Amino acid sequence: MEPLASKIRPQKLTEFIGQEHLVGPNKPIYIAINEKHIFSFILWGPPGVGKTTLAKIYAKSLNADYHELSAVSAGKEDIRQILNSSPSGSGTLLGPKILFLDEIHRFNKSQQDFLLPYVESGKLILIGATTENPGFEVIPALLSRCRVFVLEEFSADDMRKIIKRAGYKIKKDAVDWIIGMAQGDARQAIAMIENTISLYKEINVDNLKNTLQSKFLRYDKKGDEHYNTISAFIKSMRASQTDAALYYLARMLESGEDPKFIARRMVIFASEDIGLALPTALVVANDVFRAVETVGMPECAINLAHGVAYLSGSPKDRSAYNAYLGALEDVKTYGNLPIPLIIRNPTTKLNKEIGYGKDYEIYTKADLMPEKLKNKKYLEKRKKNEE
Repeated sequence: MEPLASKIRPQKLTEFIGQEHLVGPNKPIYIAINEKHIFSFILWGPPGVGKTTLAKIYAKSLNADYHELSAVSAGKEDIRQILNSSPSGSGTLLGPKILFLDEIHRFNKSQQDFLLPYVESGKLILIGATTENPGFEVIPALLSRCRVFVLEEFSADDMRKIIKRAGYKIKKDAVDWIIGMAQGDARQAIAMIENTISLYKEINVDNLKNTLQSKFLRYDKKGDEHYNTISAFIKSMRASQTDAALYYLARMLESGEDPKFIARRMVIFASEDIGLALPTALVVANDVFRAVETVGMPECAINLAHGVAYLSGSPKDRSAYNAYLGALEDVKTYGNLPIPLIIRNPTTKLNKEIGYGKDYEIYTKADLMPEKLKNKKYLEKRKKNEE
């Protein structure tokens, strides 16, 4: 029995919903498909936003010899088999051999190194899909041979169109409930519809809620469960609820979550939420990340637990992070304001004559902000913790 998501999957670009910045007229993927450009690329974005669908549409437009693998379970031998396989497809002349590698961030360095020469030579056109920043997870040599396209969560309007395509009569309040629960993930929305129909034959808010609690509904651990659990993990550490943070840590690791993903979030947390209250938290978080890389699973779970207990129990101070956001807002609002002459670099005689670096002292008390932002303060004076 074909899943609903497969039945309603767009077959051509004109049927695709959303991602206008990539597939709209004269946008990169639109041009690539219509002009039949052949190149390797990586689709980076959250779950359920059309990565697999776009890969299939692109491959079909080239009449390609198309193969799919998941990096979670695939290995070098699977790639060898694809390279040595006879072409399959339709038409008199087949296009390039394309490998769609889902969750490419789960391929280790050795596997990516193995893939590299085939991508480099063009023997294999790679389309990678990932929910993780490829700049962290894909080796530089392979990344340099791929373009990276960033996909966004579907908007509410996009989700309404996708839900309508499912072909079921659904009242507005139920549609709104699905959109709110799916949070831009089309696959999750379709799964809710399909499972609710299977169980209750009718879609309304009550039936949707009951289905969501049913054992029959299984979420992709890299989809809804992935984002909900990491959110619960971070918020538990933020609230200094160590036991809850350790529970969500164990839950993620047991479900197969990449420990480096967790460790990376801990490094971010150390600066974003602890910050100036305990600067050494960043040192600890970085050491935990390095330990995870060095030790690997299952033992690195001990390192993660150690780090979680430390970060969760640390005092919290978001002032540095908030100060940066304030500065960023002014940069976006005012653009590149003129830098005061006193701190410009006097590299030439003319620079010196017009005042570059004039009266500058190492410990100057002059306001070094651009004129429009004189006396502007982003970082509030920190109060001593009297507890």
